[in-house]
Amino acid sequence: MPNALAAETSPYLRQHAENPVDWLPWGPEALERAAREDRPLLVSIGYAACHWCHVMARESFADPDVASVMNDAFVCVKVDREERPDVDALWMDAVQAMTGQGGWPLHVFLTPEQRPIHGGTYFPPAPRDGLPSWRMVLDAVAEAWGARRDELRAELAGIDERLSGAAALRAADELPAPGRLDDAVRDLRGGFDSVHGGWGRREKFPPHATLLLLLQRAAGGGPTADAAAAMARQTLRSMASGGVHDQLGGGFHRYAVDPAWSVPHFEKLLTDNALLVRAYLDGWRLWGDPALRETAERTIAFLLRELRGAEGGFATALDADSADGEGAFYRWTAAEVRAALSPQDAAAAGRWLALDEGGADVLEDRGPRPDDATLGRIRAALLAAREQRPRPALDDQRLAAGNALAIHALAEASAILDRPELLDAAREAASFVRRELTVDGRLRRSWCPRPGPDGTVRARHAAVLEDHGFLLEAAIALFEADGDPADLAWAQELAATIASRFGDPDGAGWFSTADDAEALLVRRKELDDAPVPSGGAATARGLLRLAALTGEHAHVAAAEGWLRLAAPLAARAPQAVAASLLALDERHRPAREVAIVGPAPERGALVAVVRERPRPGVVLAMGDGADDRGVALLEGRRPVGGRATAYVCEGFACRAPVTDPGELRALLDA
Repeated sequence: MPNALAAETSPYLRQHAENPVDWLPWGPEALERAAREDRPLLVSIGYAACHWCHVMARESFADPDVASVMNDAFVCVKVDREERPDVDALWMDAVQAMTGQGGWPLHVFLTPEQRPIHGGTYFPPAPRDGLPSWRMVLDAVAEAWGARRDELRAELAGIDERLSGAAALRAADELPAPGRLDDAVRDLRGGFDSVHGGWGRREKFPPHATLLLLLQRAAGGGPTADAAAAMARQTLRSMASGGVHDQLGGGFHRYAVDPAWSVPHFEKLLTDNALLVRAYLDGWRLWGDPALRETAERTIAFLLRELRGAEGGFATALDADSADGEGAFYRWTAAEVRAALSPQDAAAAGRWLALDEGGADVLEDRGPRPDDATLGRIRAALLAAREQRPRPALDDQRLAAGNALAIHALAEASAILDRPELLDAAREAASFVRRELTVDGRLRRSWCPRPGPDGTVRARHAAVLEDHGFLLEAAIALFEADGDPADLAWAQELAATIASRFGDPDGAGWFSTADDAEALLVRRKELDDAPVPSGGAATARGLLRLAALTGEHAHVAAAEGWLRLAAPLAARAPQAVAASLLALDERHRPAREVAIVGPAPERGALVAVVRERPRPGVVLAMGDGADDRGVALLEGRRPVGGRATAYVCEGFACRAPVTDPGELRALLDA
């Protein structure tokens, strides 16, 4: 008989609905049962595309004997980290503090008062590689609770503050100096893999926040610009040529299990790919490297083809597994490649992909590339053959944060690549968020195409700070793409909600949850960028850009509060807070406001100058010059001599207007 998860909309929770475990979703029923029966909570956290979550489910949660032990000793709770990042972050922090490591699946045993007793990640069905079996862990925690629960409660009574994250920190008195950014580049250089790019000796994750920071430092000049550029370019090129990049369908897998980016861990996430689109486009604009542009465009094509829903929103992830096993959808034998191609194309493919005759491989761009026509035929034929295989499962829930990152990427890509259809896709996704993920004026976290427990509700769970912060940046990207003042108004609405619902009246920065959200053991602030840029960092950068567009200095002060909070960690571990350092870089550059007015076709040449390369600190507003439409930066700006005109301003004090693209370039490059 299905358990309580059968009534949930989350694909991950529904995957466990047939387990013999008496799973409950996180919520009042589980917490009240634990308190009433004085039993520990066993909280298991994962997500639908997580390979090792599937493995542990097959090995342990499907076993009736193991399930019986779990049901007898614990109140068992399943959490989808995509739906409840607040719950995940709290218990991830606890497990990392206890064990020194984290990841998914994540398991934590809690007292009925929600204080952590023990935790870990994956546990095998039998002892292996130094890990105890899952049954051993269950028995040990149950025995400890039965023998000394009062002692455990006393030991854990003071743990709350230690789990508050950055909420327990005091902000620095001063903003980190500009030199801290150069120090961060030097620190990153110390751990950089000069052979393969990236950071990490074994596993390597695409470092999107770090790449965006390095690209901005490279574009902005300064003593470490060359070092930043070298690290960013090598990492972008290495990832693009490796197996972590889908050489056929575009897009990137979650991470590589080797230093050379060759062997991926196969899930493909919306968040990773949306962030990498921005990084690859900035790299292309900096260096004119066509391989970087191609990678960005193929990643965009993947997002639109495989993750975009009919309603305009974007799904969360493709699974690592298919019916044929982990990664089977993406692996090829040399014989399978030859069977799908003509002899001539097979020979070219063999040289390009450096195929090994010994087994099934992930395809890599490691040899001489065929000409464009041959390459197109090879990719098309292999993609057609791959589509005959069992596809990986789709986590089809739409998350506000993930959709915000997709909107941001598509809006920027449309402007940079002059592809209006991408802006159309971004606007459809934004309309979806505002229509389906907003209930009674408040943003929700997740939406599923299946009805919820009451048969109608699809938008569920309170949105967290990252949802609002990413949407703030996305709304500004939409505004800068075509100048629609409705987008700027949306950004101002989001900023007001963040200030009123997430602000800390007694300290700096923002809490990760709203003031009226479900109360957990503690209310946290999240500084680090794992697994996506922190919501606070996105908010800080969005507010700085919003201030440049509106002249509202209160936004600058709020952003500075976050940056002062991040200051100590920025000095110790810059890669952990790269997104906050990106916002700090924005703060230390004089904001330059560019207003371009005139009919849309005529102003195109001037707009193209602003977008031709990354220009840190520059914001853009545009209009026809007849009506400022409520945009402060456009007030009083009129075309000169009937020609499209650009005004370059600092603090809303503008230089003499220019009508020639070359003159505008000289002003911006000065």
